[in-house]
Amino acid sequence: MDQTRLQKVFRDIFDEPALVLRRDMTAADVDAWDSLSHIALLAAVEKEFGVRFNLADVKGLKNVGDLMDVLEKKGA
Repeated sequence: MDQTRLQKVFRDIFDEPALVLRRDMTAADVDAWDSLSHIALLAAVEKEFGVRFNLADVKGLKNVGDLMDVLEKKGA
């Protein structure tokens, strides 16, 4: 899993060029991260990494680290 690529997706979706990902980062840490942008983020991550998330994948996400772990498991 390429954290640089993931960070670029986050920066694009939230329009924050200086955003730096941390494994413990949550929606509370990013002003523009709401439920609608969360859906856009997941769709953009799927497209960037060529993966598909299922309900079990996204239901357990508590932070960016969890998302990274799911991407690792999917071989991204």
